[in-house]
Amino acid sequence: MVYDPWIDQRPLRIYSAEQLADRITAVAADVLVVESDSVGGPVFERGLRVVAATRGDPSNVDIPGATAAGIPVLHTPARNADAVAEMTVALLLAVARHLIPADADVRSGNIFRDGTIPYQRFRGAEIAGLTAGLVGLGAVGRAVRWRLSGLGLRVIAHDPYRDDAGHSLDELLAEADIVSMHAAVTDDTIGMIGAQQFAAMRDGAVFLNTARSQLRDTDALVDALRGGKLAAAGLDHFTGEWLPTDHPLVSMPNVVLTPTSAGPPGTPRPGRRGWSPTTWAHCCPATGPPMSSTRRYWAHELR
Repeated sequence: MVYDPWIDQRPLRIYSAEQLADRITAVAADVLVVESDSVGGPVFERGLRVVAATRGDPSNVDIPGATAAGIPVLHTPARNADAVAEMTVALLLAVARHLIPADADVRSGNIFRDGTIPYQRFRGAEIAGLTAGLVGLGAVGRAVRWRLSGLGLRVIAHDPYRDDAGHSLDELLAEADIVSMHAAVTDDTIGMIGAQQFAAMRDGAVFLNTARSQLRDTDALVDALRGGKLAAAGLDHFTGEWLPTDHPLVSMPNVVLTPTSAGPPGTPRPGRRGWSPTTWAHCCPATGPPMSSTRRYWAHELR
C-alpha cells in the first residue's frame, strides 16, 4: 500500500489525470483511493479494479469513463454532513451576533466609533424562537435541522423528494427568518434562488449557503443585501471556488465568507462514515467484480 495524500503536500499538489496515471503505473496499483486528483482518461487504462473517491460527490471522477472501462466507483455520501452542519450553525451565529466586525474592533482597539461603543454597535439577535427554512433535506439538511432544533429554532424544510419536508419553496421563503441552502446541484436546482426568490423572503432575513454556489444567483444576492431586503448572509462556496477580492460581497460587513472549508473536518472522529472490509471484498473478489453489460457502474452509498 502506498499512502501519499494530497492534503499533506507543501506546496499544494493535485495530480492531473495524466500525472495520476503515471503514478499508478509506477506503484503498480490495483485500487485507487482519491479525493481531489483528476480521475479520467489514461487512469482507466492502467488496469485498476476499483476507484474509491473519499467525497460525497465524486465530481473529480469521469463516471462515464469509468463505466465504459468496467471499473466500479465508490464514494461516500454524507461523510461530511456533520462538519457542514456545524459550519452552517457557525455562520448563522457569526452573522447574527456580528462576530467578525466585533473581533476586528477588539484587535484594532476601536472602542469609540461614530459616537458609539461596541455594546451599542454589536447588539445582535437571539436566534432561539426564529424560523429556519432548509432548502434540501438530505444528510446535511437533516444534520442542520437537528442542531437548529436543539438551539430552539422552529425548522421547516422544502425538498420534493422527502415526505418530512412539507413546505413548497414559496411557502418556505414567506415564513423563514433564515433561509439555508442544502440542495444538490441538478438541472432543476441551478439558480433556484434568484431575484424573484430573494424578493419573496421576509424583510431582514438571513441567507446561508454552505452548499454549492450554483444554487443561487450571486448578483441577485448582492442586490438583496445592498437594498436591505436581507439583513445578512453567510457563504462557503463561490463560482470558480475563489471569490475575487474586488467582489462586492468582500466589502459588506454583514456578510461572512469562508473558502469552501465547511466540509473537511481536521480530525475524523471514531465511527465516521467510511468503507468497510465487506465493501472492499464485494468490489474486489479474487475473480474480479461481477460486472455485466447492464451493471457496469456501482455507487456504494454509505449513510
